[in-house]
Amino acid sequence: MHCLIVESNPALGALWARYLGRLEVETTVAETAERALNLIQSVSFDVIVLDLVLSEGSALAVADLAQFRQPEANVVFVTNTTFFSDGSIFRHSANARAFIETATPPDDLAEIVHFFGVKPHARAVRQDQ
Repeated sequence: MHCLIVESNPALGALWARYLGRLEVETTVAETAERALNLIQSVSFDVIVLDLVLSEGSALAVADLAQFRQPEANVVFVTNTTFFSDGSIFRHSANARAFIETATPPDDLAEIVHFFGVKPHARAVRQDQ
């Protein structure tokens, strides 16, 4: 499984990547929307962890390009604001699967990413065993 983390705070992006690594998730971290957009055009991702408030660029533009270029990629939005707290992010972004606070414990974030990154067939096989 491959995850793109789009997070302006390099320390936070690295923390999340470490926790995802514990679940054997390959991660790539982008600190700007521009870098994320370039990666989405050239690298395949299963899950994108996307901070809704980026210091450079638009998170919704990243989600839109991901929907167009990689429609199978699930987006987990994170934020430290109350913007979209009414759940409207799911109307604005067709590939949104979760909307959580930036302060969510990193091990919980990793489990959420892992859940949305495992293909449904693989999840069903694992549950049958």
